[in-house]
Amino acid sequence: MVGLKEELLKSIWHAFTALDLDRSGKVLSHNLCTVLNVPHDPVALEEHFRDDDEGPVSNQGYMPYLNKFILEKVQGNFDKVEFNRMCWTLCAKKNLSRSPLLISDEDAFKVWVIFNFLSEDKYPLIIVPEEIEYLLKKLTEAMGAGWQQEQFDHYKIALNTSREGLSAWELIDLIGSGQFSKGMDRQTVSMAINEVFNELILDVLKQGYMLKKGHKRKNWTERWFVLKPNIISYYVSEDLKDKKGDIILDGNCCVEALPDKDGKKCLFLIKCLDKSFEISASDKKKKQEWIQAIQTTVNLLRAGSPPPHKEARQKRKELRQKLLAEQEELERQMKELQTANENKQKELETVRKQLEAAAARAAEEEKKRLQTQVELQDRFSLELEREKMVRQKMEEQVAQKSSELEQYLQRVRELEEMYKQLQEALEDEKQARQDEETVRKLQARLLEEESAKRAELEKWHLQQQQTIQMTEAEKQELENQRMIKEQALQVAMQQLEQLELERKEALEQYEEVKKKLETAANNTKSWKDKVAHHEGLIRLIEPGSKNPHLITNWGPAAFTEAELEQRQKSWKGKKTTSE
Repeated sequence: MVGLKEELLKSIWHAFTALDLDRSGKVLSHNLCTVLNVPHDPVALEEHFRDDDEGPVSNQGYMPYLNKFILEKVQGNFDKVEFNRMCWTLCAKKNLSRSPLLISDEDAFKVWVIFNFLSEDKYPLIIVPEEIEYLLKKLTEAMGAGWQQEQFDHYKIALNTSREGLSAWELIDLIGSGQFSKGMDRQTVSMAINEVFNELILDVLKQGYMLKKGHKRKNWTERWFVLKPNIISYYVSEDLKDKKGDIILDGNCCVEALPDKDGKKCLFLIKCLDKSFEISASDKKKKQEWIQAIQTTVNLLRAGSPPPHKEARQKRKELRQKLLAEQEELERQMKELQTANENKQKELETVRKQLEAAAARAAEEEKKRLQTQVELQDRFSLELEREKMVRQKMEEQVAQKSSELEQYLQRVRELEEMYKQLQEALEDEKQARQDEETVRKLQARLLEEESAKRAELEKWHLQQQQTIQMTEAEKQELENQRMIKEQALQVAMQQLEQLELERKEALEQYEEVKKKLETAANNTKSWKDKVAHHEGLIRLIEPGSKNPHLITNWGPAAFTEAELEQRQKSWKGKKTTSE
């Protein structure tokens, strides 16, 4: 009843402020009692007002009388539309704009009633920008147009700079001006206002034509159904003039889909305690929408919740109150912060002066530090120059040593090339016969000694590479060692030349033996020809060695293993004697 009383007071406030009432308020009281179905008591009205009346809100004023003798007796069995229309009639003529509007007087009346529903619970009544945005969005959605958020944001900024919200008449002017319904005709705007009015004021959750099956004749008749929070009413047509019946909804009701039958499609059933109603929607989408809407209504009845739009309005109001409380708390905190900030400013001023004094001292110290730094930089620059000169000399010495090393490596490569040539010469002598074996072994010994000398040279080469990486203090000693090794290399070169002479002598001996072999082979051939001529063809069988021959990398050896062991002992003896 408290919410109903607040809604009634808003409409009455418009009528009360519009009329030039005398202290009794007889005209308004009589009309209110008539539309609210409250017994009118003129005696109590005359007795309430006395000569000491101090105004409409005093103890003997009109508002206390209205609360005590009229509003407290309201039971809710009255027509809200007629009540609002009576209050509208009393206030519209005085307050409604005389400029032409794009909406009719009936549409203006509906906007006025919607304003009373959405306005704040404080006087004078205004509607805040958040509720204006909600209403305009509902109207735009009902018109099937797109919402222009940017346009409303500009309007909201201009509104907030001047005042907190709009009055009912300013809201009517805003909607009637067509500022947020450009491109829409009067009929579309009127239908949108009527749809929003039915939802917010008349609590119409859904409405539309459907077929209903009769309980007695079992025939199907088209009816206009109107779903409200606790009832479904059905009429002959959408003008709502001829009402045919009601379906009372409560928490025990349920709705369920039915399969198609008797040539009817999109069927569903509403079950109540005393009756069940079979209904056919126009299509599957409408069927699903009606089932969902009715089921949602039943669920709200079971939970004892208000209609969705009223619950949403209450949530928006609570949110605004919460934001207002937070804003007030924020303002209080800002004042406290401002006071604390002023105190901090004073402290900071004191600290600033101390910092300035400290900065002056720091500047003097910085000046001394910079002077010291310049002196150190000059000293470091001189040392750096000396280091560069020393480094340059070391690089020149390293370059010189590298050049000498390269020359030494070139001589080693030449020796290696000579070694390869010796190997090629020796490979040509591997197929000599038994008389040539002595010469070949001699050459093998020479090659072995040459390989030992080459390994020794490579060892000296590696040692010279390591000496390059030593420090400057060791370079002089390494230079002396290199000279000694170069002398040793010269001795090795002389020995290598001696080996070359010995190899040449061996080659000469090999040539002599080869000539002797050729002479012997010619003599043998002449002897074989004579024997074949005089005694017939015979095959000469040459005796072979009974001992097994050795196999070398070049084929069968020209001597036995025993002979090889004897020659190895002879070589070792000669080598020991030479050392």
